[in-house]
Amino acid sequence: MMRVRGLARLARSGYASGRWVYSSLGSGESAPLLLEHSSHFRTPLQSSREVLGCRVIYSWVSNAISTVGQQVQLQSSSAVEEQVDPFSLVADELSILADRLRSMVVAEVPKLASAAEYFFKLGVEGKRFRPTVLLLMATALDLPIQRQTSEAAVNALSSELRTRQQCIAEITEMIHVASLLHDDVLDDADTRRGIGSLNYVMGNKLAVLAGDFLLSRACVALASLKNTEVVSLLAKVVEHLVTGETMQMTTTSDQRCSMEYYMEKTYYKTASLISNSCKAIALLAGQTADVSNLAFEYGKNLGLAFQLIDDVLDFTGTSTSLGKGSLSDIRHGIVTAPILFAIEEFPELRVIVNQGFEKSSNVDRALEYLSMSSGIQRARELAAKHASLASAAIDALPENEDEVVQRSRRALVELTNLVITRTK
Repeated sequence: MMRVRGLARLARSGYASGRWVYSSLGSGESAPLLLEHSSHFRTPLQSSREVLGCRVIYSWVSNAISTVGQQVQLQSSSAVEEQVDPFSLVADELSILADRLRSMVVAEVPKLASAAEYFFKLGVEGKRFRPTVLLLMATALDLPIQRQTSEAAVNALSSELRTRQQCIAEITEMIHVASLLHDDVLDDADTRRGIGSLNYVMGNKLAVLAGDFLLSRACVALASLKNTEVVSLLAKVVEHLVTGETMQMTTTSDQRCSMEYYMEKTYYKTASLISNSCKAIALLAGQTADVSNLAFEYGKNLGLAFQLIDDVLDFTGTSTSLGKGSLSDIRHGIVTAPILFAIEEFPELRVIVNQGFEKSSNVDRALEYLSMSSGIQRARELAAKHASLASAAIDALPENEDEVVQRSRRALVELTNLVITRTK
C-alpha cells in the first residue's frame, strides 16, 4: 500500500474534485469521465467536466487505477499485509451501538414503539454496514492528542471523542432505516431484509409515522453534539434523500434514460448519507479540510459502488439472497445502470423504457435486450472504478505508523472489495 501512496497523492488533485466516474463510451472502451464535485450539485445540463479550472477528458484515471492495482498485486510476499475482516474489528462496538439504538427508539405509544424498533430487533438489524464504515473511519483518522496533560486526561478526551463519533453512527443508522421505511411505502414493497416490510405488516400510515419518529430521534441526538457544521451536514443528507426520491418519481423521458441523471439521483439517495457521515466523523476529530474531504470522497465512492452493485443484483440475485423481490426496480418502472448501458448498445430499448413496464411483456423485452448487451458487466466495471477511487482516498490519508490505525485503514479498503464482490 505504501508503494503506491505517491501515485494516489498525485491523483488526489483530480479525484478529490471529482463528482463521479462514468464511461460514456461503448462496451469495448473504458475511458471514464470524471465529473465535477461541488458542495451543491448542479442540474445535468449544467454539469461539466471541469477539474481545477481545466476542461479535460480524464482517460488517465482508469490507467492510474489500473497501475495502482498492478503495483499492489506485484508486492512481494514479505510485504503482503494481513487480511482483515472489517466487521469483526468493530463487532463488540457494534453490539453496544445496537443496544443503544434499541433504547433510543423506544416510544410511549406501544404501536409506535413496535413499528419504530421493527428493524432494530435482534436478527433483523442487517449487517449494519454504515455504522461499520463510520467506526472504522473514526479509528483510521485517529490523531494523537498533542497536549501537555496527564495520561488520564488524554484517555478521557479520547473516550469522549469516540462516544461522539459513535453517536454519528447511531444517527446515520436511524436516518437510513427511516429512509427504508418511507421507500417501502412509496414502492409498495412487501419484503425487506427477508421479512415482511413494515408497511406490509402494519400498514402505510404507521410505517410513515415510524420513519418520521426515527428522524426526530436522530435530530435530538444530532443536536446533542452541539456542532453546527456537523448538524448542517446531516440535515443536508435528509434533504438529499427527499430530493433523490423526488427525482426518481418525477423524471422526464430524457432524464429517465440519462446516466448522468441516474448518478446524481444515486448520490442523493445512497451516497450522500455515507459520504457526509464520514466527513462528520473527521470534523468531530478536528481533522483538516483536506482530510475531511478525503473521508467524504471515500464515503461517496463507496456509496456509489454499493448502489451500482445493488442495481446489478436486482437482475442477477434471487429474492431469498437479497431479502427483497428481485427485478423489483424494473417492475416499478425504475431504470438503473444495467438498462442504461444496454440502451447505449441497443437504442431501440429506449422505446420500451418510454412505454413503461406496466406490461410484463415490456419487462420481458427489456430483459432480452439486457441479456444481449454488456449492461451488467459495464455496471460492475463502473462500480469497481468507484471502489478503486474510495480505496485511493484512504491511501492518500496522512501517514500514521500506529498499527491499530493502519489495520482500520486496511479494513476500509477491504470493504471496497466486499462491496463489489457481494452477492446479497
